[in-house]
Amino acid sequence: MARRTKIVATIGPASDSEVVLRSMMEAGMDVARIGLAHGTLDESLERFRRIRSVALQLGKQVGIMADLPGPKVRLGSFGDSAIELATNSAVRLYPGRQSSDAASLGVDYENLLSDIHVGDLLAVGDGSVTLVIESVDSDYATARIAHGGPVQGRPGLHVPSERLGISSPTPDDLVKLDAFVEVGIDMVAFSFVRSGSDMRKAGTEPHPIGPLLVAKIETRAAVENLQGIIEASGAIMVARGDLGSELGIEELPHVQKQIIRDCISLGKPVITATQMLESMVTAPSPTRAEVSDVANAVFDGTSAVMLSAESAVGHDPVNAVATMARIADRADQDFDYEAWARRIRLLREEAVGDGNARITDAMTGATWRAATEMGVDAIVCISESGFTVRSIARFRPSMPIIAFSPLDQTLRQLTLSWGATPLLAPNRVESLAMMDELVSLARDSGHVRSGDTVAVLAGGSSGDGPQAADVLRVMTVP
Repeated sequence: MARRTKIVATIGPASDSEVVLRSMMEAGMDVARIGLAHGTLDESLERFRRIRSVALQLGKQVGIMADLPGPKVRLGSFGDSAIELATNSAVRLYPGRQSSDAASLGVDYENLLSDIHVGDLLAVGDGSVTLVIESVDSDYATARIAHGGPVQGRPGLHVPSERLGISSPTPDDLVKLDAFVEVGIDMVAFSFVRSGSDMRKAGTEPHPIGPLLVAKIETRAAVENLQGIIEASGAIMVARGDLGSELGIEELPHVQKQIIRDCISLGKPVITATQMLESMVTAPSPTRAEVSDVANAVFDGTSAVMLSAESAVGHDPVNAVATMARIADRADQDFDYEAWARRIRLLREEAVGDGNARITDAMTGATWRAATEMGVDAIVCISESGFTVRSIARFRPSMPIIAFSPLDQTLRQLTLSWGATPLLAPNRVESLAMMDELVSLARDSGHVRSGDTVAVLAGGSSGDGPQAADVLRVMTVP
Protein backbone atom coordinates (compact mmCIF):
# COMPACT_ATOMS: atom_id res chain seq x y z
CA MET A 1 0.00 0.00 0.00
CA ALA A 2 1.23 3.51 -0.85
CA ARG A 3 2.33 5.78 1.98
CA ARG A 4 -0.69 7.47 3.60
CA THR A 5 0.93 10.30 5.59
CA LYS A 6 1.95 13.17 3.31
CA ILE A 7 5.28 15.00 3.23
CA VAL A 8 5.67 18.78 3.02
CA ALA A 9 9.20 19.94 2.13
CA THR A 10 10.46 23.51 2.33
CA ILE A 11 12.23 24.74 -0.79
CA GLY A 12 15.29 26.93 -0.35
CA PRO A 13 18.75 27.56 -1.78
CA ALA A 14 19.74 23.89 -1.38
CA SER A 15 16.69 22.56 -3.20
CA ASP A 16 15.35 24.99 -5.78
CA SER A 17 17.19 23.73 -8.84
CA GLU A 18 15.17 21.68 -11.32
CA VAL A 19 17.43 18.68 -10.81
CA VAL A 20 16.98 18.62 -7.03
CA LEU A 21 13.26 19.38 -7.23
CA ARG A 22 12.75 16.48 -9.59
CA SER A 23 14.61 14.12 -7.27
CA MET A 24 12.66 15.35 -4.23
CA MET A 25 9.35 14.72 -5.99
CA GLU A 26 10.48 11.24 -6.98
CA ALA A 27 11.64 10.62 -3.39
CA GLY A 28 8.19 11.40 -1.98
CA MET A 29 7.58 15.15 -1.63
CA ASP A 30 3.82 15.73 -1.84
CA VAL A 31 3.72 19.47 -1.10
CA ALA A 32 6.45 22.06 -1.72
CA ARG A 33 6.53 24.92 0.81
CA ILE A 34 7.88 28.34 -0.18
CA GLY A 35 8.76 30.45 2.85
CA LEU A 36 8.25 34.13 2.06
CA ALA A 37 10.23 35.48 5.03
CA HIS A 38 13.46 35.29 3.02
CA GLY A 39 14.31 36.67 -0.40
CA THR A 40 12.26 38.91 -2.66
CA LEU A 41 8.72 38.38 -3.89
CA ASP A 42 9.98 38.00 -7.46
CA GLU A 43 12.41 35.29 -6.37
CA SER A 44 9.61 33.42 -4.60
CA LEU A 45 7.33 33.66 -7.64
CA GLU A 46 10.11 32.32 -9.83
CA ARG A 47 10.57 29.44 -7.39
CA PHE A 48 6.83 28.74 -7.63
CA ARG A 49 6.98 28.59 -11.44
CA ARG A 50 9.98 26.27 -11.35
CA ILE A 51 8.26 23.83 -8.97
CA ARG A 52 5.10 23.81 -11.07
CA SER A 53 7.09 23.25 -14.25
CA VAL A 54 9.01 20.28 -12.85
CA ALA A 55 5.82 18.68 -11.51
CA LEU A 56 4.18 19.00 -14.91
CA GLN A 57 7.20 17.45 -16.60
CA LEU A 58 6.97 14.47 -14.23
CA GLY A 59 3.19 14.22 -14.57
CA LYS A 60 2.86 14.40 -10.75
CA GLN A 61 0.31 16.19 -8.61
CA VAL A 62 2.47 18.29 -6.28
CA GLY A 63 0.82 20.97 -4.19
CA ILE A 64 2.59 24.29 -3.55
CA MET A 65 2.19 26.22 -0.31
CA ALA A 66 3.24 29.85 0.13
CA ASP A 67 4.04 30.58 3.79
CA LEU A 68 3.43 34.24 4.68
CA PRO A 69 5.92 35.78 7.15
CA GLY A 70 3.28 37.35 9.42
CA PRO A 71 4.34 39.63 12.30
CA LYS A 72 7.60 37.75 12.74
CA VAL A 73 10.30 39.68 14.58
CA ARG A 74 13.77 38.98 13.19
CA LEU A 75 17.26 40.02 14.17
CA GLY A 76 19.45 41.98 11.82
CA SER A 77 21.76 39.85 9.70
CA PHE A 78 24.77 38.15 11.30
CA GLY A 79 26.04 37.32 7.82
CA ASP A 80 26.78 33.91 6.37
CA SER A 81 29.29 32.84 9.00
CA ALA A 82 28.13 31.73 12.45
CA ILE A 83 28.76 34.12 15.36
CA GLU A 84 28.87 32.88 18.94
CA LEU A 85 26.63 34.59 21.50
CA ALA A 86 28.41 33.63 24.70
CA THR A 87 26.50 32.63 27.83
CA ASN A 88 26.37 35.45 30.42
CA SER A 89 27.59 38.04 27.94
CA ALA A 90 25.75 41.37 27.64
CA VAL A 91 24.16 42.50 24.38
CA ARG A 92 22.19 45.53 23.28
CA LEU A 93 19.05 45.32 21.13
CA TYR A 94 18.55 48.16 18.65
CA PRO A 95 15.18 48.50 16.88
CA GLY A 96 15.50 49.21 13.15
CA ARG A 97 19.18 48.27 12.83
CA GLN A 98 19.83 45.98 9.83
CA SER A 99 22.92 44.13 11.09
CA SER A 100 23.95 42.21 14.20
CA ASP A 101 27.18 41.14 15.89
CA ALA A 102 28.18 39.52 19.19
CA ALA A 103 27.54 42.72 21.20
CA SER A 104 24.76 44.53 19.29
CA LEU A 105 21.61 42.93 17.91
CA GLY A 106 19.58 44.74 15.29
CA VAL A 107 15.83 44.05 15.46
CA ASP A 108 13.44 44.66 12.55
CA TYR A 109 10.60 45.77 14.84
CA GLU A 110 10.34 49.50 15.53
CA ASN A 111 8.05 49.13 18.56
CA LEU A 112 10.26 46.59 20.32
CA LEU A 113 11.14 48.85 23.25
CA SER A 114 7.50 49.51 24.10
CA ASP A 115 6.50 45.83 23.84
CA ILE A 116 9.17 44.22 26.04
CA HIS A 117 9.60 44.40 29.81
CA VAL A 118 12.51 43.92 32.19
CA GLY A 119 12.72 40.22 33.07
CA ASP A 120 11.31 38.98 29.74
CA LEU A 121 12.96 35.80 28.44
CA LEU A 122 13.29 35.99 24.66
CA ALA A 123 14.30 33.12 22.39
CA VAL A 124 16.48 33.41 19.31
CA GLY A 125 15.83 31.16 16.31
CA ASP A 126 14.66 27.72 17.40
CA GLY A 127 15.18 28.58 21.08
CA SER A 128 18.70 27.21 21.43
CA VAL A 129 19.83 30.74 22.38
CA THR A 130 17.89 32.70 25.00
CA LEU A 131 18.33 36.13 26.53
CA VAL A 132 16.86 38.01 29.50
CA ILE A 133 15.97 41.69 29.27
CA GLU A 134 17.77 43.65 32.03
CA SER A 135 16.91 47.24 31.13
CA VAL A 136 14.98 49.20 28.53
CA ASP A 137 16.25 52.66 27.56
CA SER A 138 15.03 55.18 25.00
CA ASP A 139 17.17 53.87 22.10
CA TYR A 140 18.02 50.30 23.01
CA ALA A 141 17.42 47.46 25.47
CA THR A 142 20.16 45.67 27.36
CA ALA A 143 19.99 41.91 27.77
CA ARG A 144 22.13 39.13 29.17
CA ILE A 145 22.56 35.88 27.24
CA ALA A 146 21.02 33.22 29.49
CA HIS A 147 22.02 30.37 27.21
CA GLY A 148 24.44 30.99 24.39
CA GLY A 149 25.27 29.38 21.10
CA PRO A 150 26.06 30.04 17.44
CA VAL A 151 23.74 32.16 15.28
CA GLN A 152 23.86 33.22 11.65
CA GLY A 153 21.69 34.74 8.96
CA ARG A 154 18.54 36.51 10.19
CA PRO A 155 17.11 34.35 12.98
CA GLY A 156 13.75 35.11 14.54
CA LEU A 157 13.45 36.77 17.94
CA HIS A 158 10.51 35.37 19.86
CA VAL A 159 8.59 38.09 21.67
CA PRO A 160 5.52 36.85 23.62
CA SER A 161 2.64 37.15 21.13
CA GLU A 162 0.32 38.92 23.57
CA ARG A 163 2.86 41.77 23.73
CA LEU A 164 3.21 42.36 20.00
CA GLY A 165 1.37 45.41 18.71
CA ILE A 166 1.02 43.94 15.20
CA SER A 167 -1.40 41.27 14.09
CA SER A 168 -1.66 38.71 11.30
CA PRO A 169 -1.90 39.06 8.38
CA THR A 170 0.26 42.15 7.96
CA PRO A 171 -0.15 44.58 5.03
CA ASP A 172 2.98 43.02 3.49
CA ASP A 173 1.39 39.57 3.86
CA LEU A 174 -1.68 40.71 1.91
CA VAL A 175 0.46 42.09 -0.92
CA LYS A 176 2.28 38.75 -1.20
CA LEU A 177 -1.00 36.84 -0.91
CA ASP A 178 -2.50 38.75 -3.84
CA ALA A 179 0.58 38.07 -5.99
CA PHE A 180 0.42 34.33 -5.33
CA VAL A 181 -3.34 34.10 -5.78
CA GLU A 182 -2.87 35.70 -9.19
CA VAL A 183 -0.51 32.92 -10.32
CA GLY A 184 -2.72 30.13 -8.92
CA ILE A 185 -1.09 29.12 -5.63
CA ASP A 186 -2.63 25.97 -4.12
CA MET A 187 -2.24 26.71 -0.39
CA VAL A 188 -1.28 29.72 1.72
CA ALA A 189 -0.07 29.48 5.33
CA PHE A 190 -0.73 32.33 7.77
CA SER A 191 1.78 32.93 10.57
CA PHE A 192 1.01 33.91 14.18
CA VAL A 193 -2.76 33.85 13.86
CA ARG A 194 -4.60 34.45 17.14
CA SER A 195 -8.23 33.90 16.18
CA GLY A 196 -10.51 32.88 13.32
CA SER A 197 -10.97 36.53 12.40
CA ASP A 198 -7.30 36.69 11.38
CA MET A 199 -7.94 34.00 8.77
CA ARG A 200 -11.03 35.76 7.46
CA LYS A 201 -8.92 38.85 6.66
CA ALA A 202 -7.48 36.98 3.67
CA GLY A 203 -10.57 37.82 1.63
CA THR A 204 -9.85 35.12 -0.95
CA GLU A 205 -12.37 32.94 -2.76
CA PRO A 206 -13.17 29.72 -0.89
CA HIS A 207 -11.08 26.75 -1.96
CA PRO A 208 -10.74 25.16 -4.44
CA ILE A 209 -11.31 28.33 -6.49
CA GLY A 210 -9.05 30.18 -4.07
CA PRO A 211 -6.12 28.72 -2.15
CA LEU A 212 -6.53 26.35 0.79
CA LEU A 213 -5.84 28.58 3.81
CA VAL A 214 -3.53 27.03 6.41
CA ALA A 215 -3.47 28.49 9.93
CA LYS A 216 -0.18 28.08 11.77
CA ILE A 217 -0.76 27.42 15.47
CA GLU A 218 2.22 29.02 17.19
CA THR A 219 0.77 31.36 19.83
CA ARG A 220 -0.95 30.86 23.16
CA ALA A 221 -3.96 32.80 21.87
CA ALA A 222 -4.26 30.42 18.90
CA VAL A 223 -4.42 27.41 21.23
CA GLU A 224 -7.08 29.12 23.32
CA ASN A 225 -9.10 30.01 20.18
CA LEU A 226 -8.39 26.74 18.36
CA GLN A 227 -11.96 25.79 17.51
CA GLY A 228 -12.71 29.09 15.80
CA ILE A 229 -9.44 29.00 13.89
CA ILE A 230 -10.10 25.46 12.64
CA GLU A 231 -13.57 26.43 11.44
CA ALA A 232 -12.19 29.49 9.59
CA SER A 233 -9.32 27.58 7.94
CA GLY A 234 -8.86 24.89 5.32
CA ALA A 235 -6.00 23.21 7.18
CA ILE A 236 -3.82 23.65 10.27
CA MET A 237 -0.07 23.57 10.90
CA VAL A 238 1.31 22.75 14.35
CA ALA A 239 4.30 25.12 14.23
CA ARG A 240 6.17 23.76 17.21
CA GLY A 241 9.10 26.21 17.26
CA ASP A 242 7.37 29.37 18.44
CA LEU A 243 4.61 27.36 20.09
CA GLY A 244 7.19 25.73 22.35
CA SER A 245 8.53 29.16 23.31
CA GLU A 246 5.01 30.41 24.09
CA LEU A 247 3.76 27.46 26.11
CA GLY A 248 6.88 25.76 27.42
CA ILE A 249 8.30 22.69 25.74
CA GLU A 250 6.79 20.32 28.32
CA GLU A 251 3.32 21.30 27.07
CA LEU A 252 4.08 20.72 23.39
CA PRO A 253 3.37 16.95 23.06
CA HIS A 254 0.00 17.31 24.76
CA VAL A 255 -1.05 20.36 22.73
CA GLN A 256 0.13 18.67 19.52
CA LYS A 257 -2.14 15.69 20.16
CA GLN A 258 -5.09 17.95 20.98
CA ILE A 259 -4.68 20.03 17.81
CA ILE A 260 -4.37 16.95 15.59
CA ARG A 261 -7.41 15.29 17.13
CA ASP A 262 -9.60 18.40 16.88
CA CYS A 263 -8.57 19.12 13.28
CA ILE A 264 -9.14 15.62 11.97
CA SER A 265 -12.49 15.26 13.71
CA LEU A 266 -13.64 18.29 11.67
CA GLY A 267 -12.21 16.92 8.43
CA LYS A 268 -9.36 19.45 8.23
CA PRO A 269 -5.83 18.31 7.28
CA VAL A 270 -3.14 19.01 9.87
CA ILE A 271 0.62 19.36 9.39
CA THR A 272 3.14 18.61 12.14
CA ALA A 273 6.18 20.84 11.64
CA THR A 274 9.50 22.09 13.03
CA GLN A 275 12.75 20.22 13.73
CA MET A 276 11.39 16.82 12.72
CA LEU A 277 14.70 15.66 11.23
CA GLU A 278 16.79 18.69 12.23
CA SER A 279 20.07 16.81 12.50
CA MET A 280 19.84 16.04 8.78
CA VAL A 281 20.69 19.66 8.02
CA THR A 282 24.28 18.44 8.33
CA ALA A 283 24.13 14.69 9.05
CA PRO A 284 23.36 11.88 6.57
CA SER A 285 20.86 10.24 8.94
CA PRO A 286 18.52 11.41 11.73
CA THR A 287 18.82 10.74 15.43
CA ARG A 288 16.78 7.93 16.98
CA ALA A 289 14.73 10.53 18.84
CA GLU A 290 13.86 12.28 15.57
CA VAL A 291 12.75 9.01 13.98
CA SER A 292 10.48 8.40 16.97
CA ASP A 293 9.15 11.96 16.74
CA VAL A 294 8.05 11.48 13.12
CA ALA A 295 6.55 8.06 13.82
CA ASN A 296 4.67 9.34 16.86
CA ALA A 297 3.21 12.20 14.83
CA VAL A 298 1.87 9.56 12.42
CA PHE A 299 0.46 7.54 15.32
CA ASP A 300 -1.19 10.75 16.60
CA GLY A 301 -3.07 10.92 13.28
CA THR A 302 -1.31 13.83 11.59
CA SER A 303 -2.10 14.30 7.89
CA ALA A 304 1.40 15.43 6.96
CA VAL A 305 4.87 15.87 8.39
CA MET A 306 7.09 18.74 7.33
CA LEU A 307 10.76 19.34 6.59
CA SER A 308 12.06 22.88 7.14
CA ALA A 309 15.78 23.65 7.18
CA GLU A 310 16.50 19.99 6.38
CA SER A 311 15.29 20.48 2.80
CA ALA A 312 15.74 24.24 2.43
CA VAL A 313 19.41 24.61 3.39
CA GLY A 314 20.47 21.09 4.34
CA HIS A 315 23.36 19.32 2.68
CA ASP A 316 21.16 16.62 1.09
CA PRO A 317 17.46 17.59 0.68
CA VAL A 318 16.66 14.50 -1.39
CA ASN A 319 17.96 12.17 1.30
CA ALA A 320 15.95 14.07 3.93
CA VAL A 321 12.73 13.57 1.93
CA ALA A 322 13.49 9.91 1.23
CA THR A 323 14.30 9.27 4.90
CA MET A 324 11.09 10.91 6.11
CA ALA A 325 9.11 8.93 3.51
CA ARG A 326 10.54 5.65 4.82
CA ILE A 327 9.80 6.53 8.44
CA ALA A 328 6.24 7.65 7.68
CA ASP A 329 5.57 4.64 5.48
CA ARG A 330 6.68 2.24 8.19
CA ALA A 331 4.63 4.06 10.84
CA ASP A 332 1.57 3.94 8.57
CA GLN A 333 1.79 0.15 8.63
CA ASP A 334 1.38 0.06 12.43
CA PHE A 335 -1.24 2.79 12.70
CA ASP A 336 -4.23 1.69 14.80
CA TYR A 337 -6.92 2.29 12.16
CA GLU A 338 -9.77 0.70 14.09
CA ALA A 339 -9.16 2.57 17.36
CA TRP A 340 -8.75 5.88 15.52
CA ALA A 341 -12.05 5.51 13.66
CA ARG A 342 -13.90 4.68 16.88
CA ARG A 343 -12.49 7.81 18.48
CA ILE A 344 -13.49 10.01 15.54
CA ARG A 345 -17.01 8.58 15.54
CA LEU A 346 -17.39 9.58 19.18
CA LEU A 347 -16.15 13.08 18.43
CA ARG A 348 -18.45 13.41 15.43
CA GLU A 349 -21.75 12.23 16.87
CA GLU A 350 -23.32 15.55 15.85
CA ALA A 351 -22.91 16.53 12.18
CA VAL A 352 -22.04 20.16 11.58
CA GLY A 353 -22.48 22.69 8.83
CA ASP A 354 -25.21 23.34 6.28
CA GLY A 355 -27.51 20.76 4.65
CA ASN A 356 -24.99 19.48 2.09
CA ALA A 357 -22.24 19.29 4.73
CA ARG A 358 -24.51 17.27 7.02
CA ILE A 359 -25.36 14.85 4.22
CA THR A 360 -21.69 14.41 3.32
CA ASP A 361 -20.81 13.96 6.98
CA ALA A 362 -23.35 11.16 7.36
CA MET A 363 -22.49 9.52 4.03
CA THR A 364 -18.75 9.44 4.64
CA GLY A 365 -19.37 7.80 8.00
CA ALA A 366 -21.60 5.23 6.31
CA THR A 367 -18.98 4.69 3.60
CA TRP A 368 -16.28 4.03 6.18
CA ARG A 369 -18.48 1.51 7.99
CA ALA A 370 -19.51 -0.29 4.79
CA ALA A 371 -15.95 -0.35 3.45
CA THR A 372 -14.58 -1.69 6.73
CA GLU A 373 -17.25 -4.33 7.32
CA MET A 374 -17.08 -5.60 3.73
CA GLY A 375 -13.29 -5.42 3.53
CA VAL A 376 -13.27 -3.53 0.24
CA ASP A 377 -10.00 -3.06 -1.59
CA ALA A 378 -10.32 0.71 -2.08
CA ILE A 379 -12.61 3.68 -1.61
CA VAL A 380 -13.19 5.65 -4.81
CA CYS A 381 -14.21 9.16 -3.82
CA ILE A 382 -15.50 11.63 -6.42
CA SER A 383 -15.46 15.26 -5.32
CA GLU A 384 -15.19 18.61 -7.09
CA SER A 385 -14.12 20.63 -4.06
CA GLY A 386 -12.25 17.90 -2.17
CA PHE A 387 -14.57 18.23 0.84
CA THR A 388 -15.85 14.67 0.53
CA VAL A 389 -12.31 13.29 0.30
CA ARG A 390 -11.19 15.16 3.40
CA SER A 391 -14.34 14.04 5.17
CA ILE A 392 -13.76 10.33 4.49
CA ALA A 393 -10.03 10.68 5.24
CA ARG A 394 -10.76 11.77 8.81
CA PHE A 395 -11.77 8.16 9.60
CA ARG A 396 -8.31 6.96 8.48
CA PRO A 397 -9.68 3.94 6.57
CA SER A 398 -7.27 1.04 6.24
CA MET A 399 -7.82 0.82 2.47
CA PRO A 400 -6.57 3.32 -0.17
CA ILE A 401 -8.60 6.43 -0.97
CA ILE A 402 -8.67 7.14 -4.71
CA ALA A 403 -9.72 10.78 -5.08
CA PHE A 404 -11.19 11.90 -8.40
CA SER A 405 -11.91 15.54 -9.26
CA PRO A 406 -12.31 17.36 -12.59
CA LEU A 407 -10.44 20.35 -11.14
CA ASP A 408 -6.62 20.45 -11.16
CA GLN A 409 -6.62 22.92 -8.28
CA THR A 410 -8.63 20.50 -6.13
CA LEU A 411 -6.22 17.67 -6.92
CA ARG A 412 -3.20 19.73 -5.91
CA GLN A 413 -4.91 20.77 -2.67
CA LEU A 414 -5.65 17.10 -1.94
CA THR A 415 -1.92 16.35 -1.95
CA LEU A 416 -2.09 17.51 1.69
CA SER A 417 -4.88 15.09 2.61
CA TRP A 418 -3.98 11.86 4.40
CA GLY A 419 -4.30 8.72 2.29
CA ALA A 420 -5.67 10.45 -0.81
CA THR A 421 -4.32 9.56 -4.26
CA PRO A 422 -5.52 12.45 -6.48
CA LEU A 423 -6.60 11.53 -10.03
CA LEU A 424 -8.10 13.75 -12.71
CA ALA A 425 -11.70 13.04 -13.70
CA PRO A 426 -12.18 13.88 -17.40
CA ASN A 427 -15.61 15.39 -16.75
CA ARG A 428 -17.96 16.38 -13.98
CA VAL A 429 -19.70 13.23 -12.70
CA GLU A 430 -23.45 13.47 -13.16
CA SER A 431 -24.56 9.86 -13.72
CA LEU A 432 -23.95 6.33 -12.50
CA ALA A 433 -22.46 5.46 -15.87
CA MET A 434 -19.80 8.13 -15.42
CA MET A 435 -19.01 6.68 -11.98
CA ASP A 436 -18.42 3.32 -13.69
CA GLU A 437 -16.05 5.02 -16.13
CA LEU A 438 -13.94 6.42 -13.29
CA VAL A 439 -13.70 3.01 -11.64
CA SER A 440 -12.41 1.66 -14.95
CA LEU A 441 -9.97 4.59 -15.13
CA ALA A 442 -8.69 3.72 -11.65
CA ARG A 443 -8.19 0.15 -12.86
CA ASP A 444 -6.40 1.21 -16.05
CA SER A 445 -4.04 3.47 -14.07
CA GLY A 446 -3.09 0.56 -11.80
CA HIS A 447 -4.73 1.73 -8.57
CA VAL A 448 -7.21 -1.17 -8.45
CA ARG A 449 -7.45 -4.49 -10.28
CA SER A 450 -10.21 -6.35 -12.08
CA GLY A 451 -12.19 -8.34 -9.53
CA ASP A 452 -11.45 -5.95 -6.65
CA THR A 453 -14.37 -4.70 -4.58
CA VAL A 454 -14.58 -0.93 -4.21
CA ALA A 455 -16.85 1.50 -2.40
CA VAL A 456 -17.70 4.47 -4.62
CA LEU A 457 -18.89 7.71 -2.98
CA ALA A 458 -20.06 10.65 -5.07
CA GLY A 459 -22.64 13.39 -5.48
CA GLY A 460 -25.63 12.20 -7.45
CA SER A 461 -27.37 15.49 -8.15
CA SER A 462 -26.72 17.70 -11.17
CA GLY A 463 -26.61 21.45 -11.59
CA ASP A 464 -24.15 24.26 -11.04
CA GLY A 465 -24.26 24.51 -7.24
CA PRO A 466 -22.26 22.58 -4.67
CA GLN A 467 -23.14 18.93 -4.42
CA ALA A 468 -23.51 16.73 -1.40
CA ALA A 469 -21.96 13.25 -1.41
CA ASP A 470 -25.27 11.40 -1.51
CA VAL A 471 -24.59 8.25 -3.57
CA LEU A 472 -22.75 5.23 -2.24
CA ARG A 473 -22.18 2.12 -4.34
CA VAL A 474 -20.25 -1.04 -3.58
CA MET A 475 -19.19 -2.74 -6.78
CA THR A 476 -16.76 -5.16 -8.35
CA VAL A 477 -14.13 -3.66 -10.63
CA PRO A 478 -14.77 -4.93 -14.19
